[in-house]
Amino acid sequence: MPKINTYTDISEVEQEARKDFIDRHSPFIHCEPSAKAGQTFEVTVQVGADYEHPDDMDHYISSVSLFNRETKVAEATFFAGSQGGQDKKGNTRVTFGVVLEKNAKLVAQSYCTKHGIWQSIPVDVAVA
Repeated sequence: MPKINTYTDISEVEQEARKDFIDRHSPFIHCEPSAKAGQTFEVTVQVGADYEHPDDMDHYISSVSLFNRETKVAEATFFAGSQGGQDKKGNTRVTFGVVLEKNAKLVAQSYCTKHGIWQSIPVDVAVA
């Protein structure tokens, strides 16, 4: 089973290099706090908030997955070069349209080809 790295609040980290490392790999969920049952609900996931991730041939974000508890509800796959290519950096960003039937606990995971799986802070969504 691969190790899953979880987000640590970078305001509590002293070393700038460590802040950069944590932030640029971590997925952040952006969505409304409530949704209507059975209707498409938009969830945006962005990898990195304050720092950008490299987009080199051997080091890039290759996928972003969205889970509702233990169930994968969406996934996007990326290739090297999608953020500009060798020696460029960017924030991988994807918007998923998901249908929720009951209250949800959303978690995103990003996969870095060099540093593995990174998991977001869970986000609760009330569904009515």
